[in-house]
Amino acid sequence: MSALTQSPTWQALLQHAAEFRVHHLRDLFAEDPGRAARYSTQVAGLWVDYSKQRINDRTLALLDALAVTRGVLTRRDAMFSGEKINTTENRAVLHVALRNRSGRPIFVDGDNVMPAVDAVLAQMRGFADALHEGRWLGATGERLTDVVNIGIGGSDLGPRMICDALASHAVAGMRAHFVSNVAPSDVATVLAGLDPRRTLVVVASKTFTTQETLANAQAARRWLVDQLGDETAVAKHFVAVSTNAEAVSAFGIDTRNMFPFWDWVGGRYSLWSSIGLPIALYIGMDGFERLLEGAHAMDEHFRTAAPADNLPLRLGLMDVWNSSFLGAETLAILPYGTRLHRLPAYLQQASMESNGKSVDLDGARIDYATGPVVWGGAGTNGQHAFYQLLHQGTRLIPSDFIAAVRTHSPVGTQQAMLLSNLLAQTRALMLGRDLATVTQEMQAAGASAAMIAAVAQHRVCHGNQPSTTILFPQMTPEAVGALVVLYEHRIFVAGAIWHIDSYDQWGVELGKQMAGELLPSVGQRPPTGRFDASTESLLSIIHQHWI
Repeated sequence: MSALTQSPTWQALLQHAAEFRVHHLRDLFAEDPGRAARYSTQVAGLWVDYSKQRINDRTLALLDALAVTRGVLTRRDAMFSGEKINTTENRAVLHVALRNRSGRPIFVDGDNVMPAVDAVLAQMRGFADALHEGRWLGATGERLTDVVNIGIGGSDLGPRMICDALASHAVAGMRAHFVSNVAPSDVATVLAGLDPRRTLVVVASKTFTTQETLANAQAARRWLVDQLGDETAVAKHFVAVSTNAEAVSAFGIDTRNMFPFWDWVGGRYSLWSSIGLPIALYIGMDGFERLLEGAHAMDEHFRTAAPADNLPLRLGLMDVWNSSFLGAETLAILPYGTRLHRLPAYLQQASMESNGKSVDLDGARIDYATGPVVWGGAGTNGQHAFYQLLHQGTRLIPSDFIAAVRTHSPVGTQQAMLLSNLLAQTRALMLGRDLATVTQEMQAAGASAAMIAAVAQHRVCHGNQPSTTILFPQMTPEAVGALVVLYEHRIFVAGAIWHIDSYDQWGVELGKQMAGELLPSVGQRPPTGRFDASTESLLSIIHQHWI
């Protein structure tokens, strides 16, 4: 057993979990009229109700003790102070510096990084303002109205999610498009609907060597040059988010239009950096800075709030409780409203790339459950798809329900319908419907005794499925910034408890390496014996149909 699982706090939580399994959420609410008020809080414009989690005061006390013994807040302070907590890559983890609006210096290796951060923000503002005011024009003198972001992973998921979420705040006439998949249809489909004279392409790659991104960028470059008939047009229609000036220049992009960031910015935490340039171009730099303000408000809460009041700490500990003690293998992210429909995919990377680890910081194999499988989809669509499993399946599935109270697009009573469905689902997942209730309902509807005997059990919903509800007044940049950072920090908390490096991703690197080894053989006769038998066979099938 590991030191963590042998610790008295861990063992106490295991015992508590075994005892707590007999409690049903409906009974906890019935026994404690003050439960909802006690387990709800408002932080940075978000109202968060976690009273439907399978917890009580004893649970929280034990989890708080675990956080103390694991040094979670000490590790938090190390992150905010620029210590190199990404130990396998010897890097600081300072996405918090990117949205530091306080003027407080933040140091890495003795250097205050804030002047460099502010300089890039000023560069972004200068470019975004020039584009929106018509001072930056395309090669033919046309205003640029379509921004195409070419990236992958964090260079795509973050900006894409934010642009969707804040579409109601878009600068008049601006449109944002995203290309990430190396599948040819992705870039071809996006470019087919655009006018090259009015298109700006942002190529997002720190090293400017990312295989998929560079392949798509070259395809977009060929499209532009073929359509406009001028190689020099690239300099007016392409910018780069990168640190590799030589490669950027060789591509044809003026390095004055290269927006840098730093090795202490992890990809899945990079939307706050120059990787967020498409956001600034779409909603304006004022909107981007409002996003940073909301993020900073949640950062400051996490950095300074007392443990009992610290929302990211509380939610991160409950994620550990659900995964490592109650046996939940997944976490469902269920945003109600179209604008946040990409949030589950964004958080899937943020969580699973961070905490999908099986070795601890000391290099030892882990003997406890770590990061859950994160999945989900937009309500109310999901109610007619996968919610059946939540209500009557055999798995424990914690869920997060997320919604803006007011909409930017009022149509009839639809927003009220949306919110009533959200509330109904959290209530139904908590309460369920027992056999006695089902029987009474069927009797009242005139069902025969035989029908009740045959069907009643099929209508029973056991309930006791934990959920958290997150509400905010409206989909503003501040609210979205605070929401995303709430998840960032709860992921950090869980990783700190599990004693893992939440900021490397060596599993991802393995796949990249193998893809590079296989690329020369795709479409060619595979060299016999070079790869495993299955891969050799599949390469042969590809070869047969390549031409």
